[in-house]
Amino acid sequence: MPVRNAPARDAPEAGGTWRDSPHLRFWLMTGPFLAGLAVFVLVPIGWSVWLSLFDAHNTVTPTEFVGLENYRDMLADPAFRSSLVTFVVFAAIVVPLTFAGSLALAVLVNGVRRFQAFFRSVFFLPLACSYVAASLIWRGSIFPGVPTGVANTALRAVGVEPVAWLSVVDPPWYWLVLVTLRLWLQLGFYMILFLAALQRVPRHLYEAAALDGASAWTTFARITLPQLRAVSVAVLLLATVNAFQAFDEFYGVMATAQGYPPYARPPLVYLYYVAVGDGQDFGHGGAGGVLLTALIVVVALAQGRFTGLFRTRDAR
Repeated sequence: MPVRNAPARDAPEAGGTWRDSPHLRFWLMTGPFLAGLAVFVLVPIGWSVWLSLFDAHNTVTPTEFVGLENYRDMLADPAFRSSLVTFVVFAAIVVPLTFAGSLALAVLVNGVRRFQAFFRSVFFLPLACSYVAASLIWRGSIFPGVPTGVANTALRAVGVEPVAWLSVVDPPWYWLVLVTLRLWLQLGFYMILFLAALQRVPRHLYEAAALDGASAWTTFARITLPQLRAVSVAVLLLATVNAFQAFDEFYGVMATAQGYPPYARPPLVYLYYVAVGDGQDFGHGGAGGVLLTALIVVVALAQGRFTGLFRTRDAR
């Protein structure tokens, strides 16, 4: 007896209407997101690349094609190169501190037997605060440029003179303001990633280490860290990309300082003034944005290769 082929799983049943198609449900769920992605991300990116090839001063519909001249101008601009140095310095400071701090918090919270949900929520709560609001709090209340504020009050309590945190002269205390702001905002997010990975580590590994008399550091180095390799690579990559996209804290904290001090203006802030400032030079701004994106891609690929992110399972 011949067996009829079963109907395709994604085809509507016989007698059904187009409303019964699973494709309709898929597009209803993903359509708004894809439309927003196209309108607010893909189209602006494409338009920025297009503008970078034109002399676009005070207009988004330029007519004078200049090719790669805008890219050559940006690479020869000392201010843009200085902003790239800020880019690298900020990432070199923030990424290791973020990795170590979030991992330490995750280990501590994971070791708490009671009120673990409370501590997890407390450390994760800063993520709900916007970078702009946090910048205003840091600049106006904790580290203001005057002898008042939470930090200077604490210093006076231990007999230390107040510090001009946002001064443009040495020492560059503004770096402490910027770094602590970024750490407060993002440590909780990466802590959750590490905590989820820690809770998946097999308990019998720790029990075997305890029976062998391994110390706490040996257990952490030989068991915990190897088990966290995948999430560690993800945290390093995400933290690096986020550091390279720094804008809000630099603009919110340093905008009222006495001009931007050296190495306190990252590329996004500099490009903001180029494209939206008095000149409204969208051509050079677009070229700088493309160069910055290319740099981020190169750094991310180099980091992924260094950490073994692109290795196949067989190669490992």
